[in-house]
Amino acid sequence: MSTSFEQIPGLARPARDALTAAGYRDLESLDGVDWEAASGLHGVGKRGLERLQAALLERGLSMRNAPAPEERSAEWTRGNTGTGAPDLVTARTEESPAGYVEKLEGRRREHGRLLLEIFGRATGERPAMWGPSMIGYGQAHYRYATGREGDTFHVGFSPGKARISLYGLQGLPRSEELLARLGKHRTAVSCVYVNKPEDIDLGVLEELVRHAWETDPGGCA
Repeated sequence: MSTSFEQIPGLARPARDALTAAGYRDLESLDGVDWEAASGLHGVGKRGLERLQAALLERGLSMRNAPAPEERSAEWTRGNTGTGAPDLVTARTEESPAGYVEKLEGRRREHGRLLLEIFGRATGERPAMWGPSMIGYGQAHYRYATGREGDTFHVGFSPGKARISLYGLQGLPRSEELLARLGKHRTAVSCVYVNKPEDIDLGVLEELVRHAWETDPGGCA
């Protein structure tokens, strides 16, 4: 799904024009782009970047090396309310996660099957699709200090072509300890990136998912 820059609340036209001129066709094309590189574009100020990053995080994406948001105060509760900002595009769908995984190609299919097993054991929950490519477990509702709110999943993953994205595993009491034992990975504000399952300790991953599941949700979904 493509999100035009015009759909990002508060993003000024100079910033939109600068991004388009630099070759970024939509919000999703900024996923993995270095924060400093984006900040060097004439017309894209700090506030505009913060709005773009916030929109990316809501979709389970992130710019690389993005600083933590200055304001993190938010209320998180388990469960869903059905109330959200009108421009939110990532929502729970009726597609079968297992069916989605079986449509993936090559090793992505193997990775998806493996992660379905690990997350299923760790949570004891049935998965659901969120948006076109994220598989989530449980539901949580967030409300930021600005009043912006929405529903999302508690923990989840996405078996992407270039990397596996793991959601909801950071900012918890044992996150740093467990991530230190996980193996080769990198982190962004909203997720943990892994190139392939062989790079990490799958037992530690399952422990990390179980810990996140048993901990009240926070700002890392």
